[in-house]
Amino acid sequence: MPIHYDQQNASFHLYSQQMSYVIEVVNGYPVHAYWGKKLRQDSNLNKLAQFPQRASLDRLPQEYPQYGSGDFRSPAYQLQLADGTRITELVYKAHRIFAGKLGLEGLPAVYTEADNEATTLELELTDGYSDLTVTLSYTIFAELNVLTRSVKLTNDGGSPVRLLRALSASVDIHAAEFEVVYLSGAWTREGQIERRPIGPGGTRIESRRGASGHALNPFLALVSPNTDEDQGEVYGFSLIYSGNFVAQAEVDPFQTTRVSIGINPFDFSWIVAPGESFQTPEAVLVYASAGLGEMSRTYHRLYRTRLCRGVHRDQQRPILVNNWEATYFDFTADKIEAIAEAGAELGIELFVLDDGWFGKRNDDTTSLGDWVVDLNKLPNGLTDLAERVNKLGLKFGLWVEPEMVSPDSDLYRAHPDWCLHVPGRRRSEARTQLVLDLSRQDVREYLFEALGKIFSTVPVAYVKWDMNRNMTEIGSAALPADQQAEVNHRNMLGLYELLERLVGSFPDILFESCSSGGGRFDPGMLYYMPQTWTSDNTDAMERLKIQYGLSLIYPVSTIGAHVSASPNHQVGRLTPLTTRGDVAMSGNFGYELDLTKFTDEEKAIVKTQVSLYKEIRPLVQTGDLYRLKNPFSGNHTSWMFVSENREDALVFYFRVMAEPNPARGTLQLKGLNPDLDYAREDVTEVMGGDRLMQAGIPIPELKGDFASTWFRLKAVH
Repeated sequence: MPIHYDQQNASFHLYSQQMSYVIEVVNGYPVHAYWGKKLRQDSNLNKLAQFPQRASLDRLPQEYPQYGSGDFRSPAYQLQLADGTRITELVYKAHRIFAGKLGLEGLPAVYTEADNEATTLELELTDGYSDLTVTLSYTIFAELNVLTRSVKLTNDGGSPVRLLRALSASVDIHAAEFEVVYLSGAWTREGQIERRPIGPGGTRIESRRGASGHALNPFLALVSPNTDEDQGEVYGFSLIYSGNFVAQAEVDPFQTTRVSIGINPFDFSWIVAPGESFQTPEAVLVYASAGLGEMSRTYHRLYRTRLCRGVHRDQQRPILVNNWEATYFDFTADKIEAIAEAGAELGIELFVLDDGWFGKRNDDTTSLGDWVVDLNKLPNGLTDLAERVNKLGLKFGLWVEPEMVSPDSDLYRAHPDWCLHVPGRRRSEARTQLVLDLSRQDVREYLFEALGKIFSTVPVAYVKWDMNRNMTEIGSAALPADQQAEVNHRNMLGLYELLERLVGSFPDILFESCSSGGGRFDPGMLYYMPQTWTSDNTDAMERLKIQYGLSLIYPVSTIGAHVSASPNHQVGRLTPLTTRGDVAMSGNFGYELDLTKFTDEEKAIVKTQVSLYKEIRPLVQTGDLYRLKNPFSGNHTSWMFVSENREDALVFYFRVMAEPNPARGTLQLKGLNPDLDYAREDVTEVMGGDRLMQAGIPIPELKGDFASTWFRLKAVH
């Protein structure tokens, strides 16, 4: 069993094939002793924790630190007791080790399909004064360098307590020469990679928007200064949560780095009544000794196969066309059918009807919440339109934005108290809409019934679930005054409950998450929806950075990527159709334009793209991703996909701007078998895997700006 308990020395050794994580109990405190490359169990793992004898708590590398009793660094938790004090002190009481992994009540989490995939350690800690019991859960995966952590806080006393902070994980690493890597951005420029030294003090990334947000992703990695794609140590932290989060790294005066991640304590509190518990979201910790690429492929494998769920998890995702940039709100059934018919001729598999099909939705100022078809626009109804699309050989998909309500809607006029609001305060509108209060059971019930009626009567194969604004005036008419700081988290729990009901009731529908593009691209949503609309920016050159950055954590099978019109609607750039296709084929492929306007030459190109993607789709969506050239550091971008057996590979190369008389350079491939020979489909020459990876091949010659190419390699036996 990959968790060894040394009773004599009160230590726990959690290990996978290539990683070890060691905890010691010192003076009753669980202490972090080691995290890194795998250690032998017989190599004397006693007293690995590096701290002076008789050290104060401020020097002790605690696994779940408190504040107020000697540790002045950032605490992992804090609560206010009935007497108004905020001091607790947890000590070890008991532990439990078992095969497999448990789910988290009401929260998304990674899972196992067999108990031998992972082993779980539960440490039970108690505070005698407050009668608080805290259970720290650690699950180590046998074949991946992955450790998951979560916390359950239980009130075993006779009076309510108020949680002020409850993070999911805290790790004190015995070093400080780190750089921090994270993702920043904004609407239409998500997934921008940031990297800088931590230094004394710290780095804090967070969201206070009620969603994970465009600005920062719930992910942080510590890397050694020499770390790149292929070398150096990486400690990755990812949170399976879609609401307000914090991830921070703090360097103390004694060169220890404390990393913590969890629900943002800003504007958060939670009353825990006697006998009740609070469960934190799950943090996923990944260690890599061979660079950021290794970390990414670990997250990709775990999230693709043990976070995403349902019948679509392992299925090839359909090539789709979405009508949004083709028509916006101005369409008829005949226009939709014409686009679908053009798609059928090109080999496209799914048509998605975007915004504008319900209520009186002719612009974005009205009708959100009124989930009934607009018979003025679609006089024969939604089922008739879906059947017309189906007769052309395409499946039918639908856009919805259920978490919002328009002030100009029948729903709002009937239930003005159903939105998030504070009595006596203005209700801030964004995109002329308000946020529904999903902490309310009646709101969730209405949405389930309204959406369920559509999904039950219309042959819907795909749903794009959008969420286009962040939370303001965060209050609920259904909660008492002393629980108003719970609304953010309760709203997220309500969303998760609603999604669980819907995906359970309609398992054959492929759900895609969207939040003005990547405003909620996080692991929490992937538990319910196995793919995400990556960004509203469909410009191919901008997408190089966005897709490259998000691939640090998220598998390609989750990244929606479409070909859109040229000039691009977001930045006005003119880009060749072939290049737009090559970028989009590096994700879940589709089109977002008016197919009926293609010339014969463009139709021929698109037919080739669609045919090619059907051939390479298994490799792109489930192969190992290797990043070759970084768009954040130059004019060139390249990545490749390699099959699990390393016999099939696909290489994409992109150049942004043409250069006069450029240096040729080489492209060194990755992930191949050095002992195999590989043939390129476009040339007759055969080259060894060692040559392709070590000596490389000449960078392709391309003409013009915004150019791309690709080639495929297959092993020769």
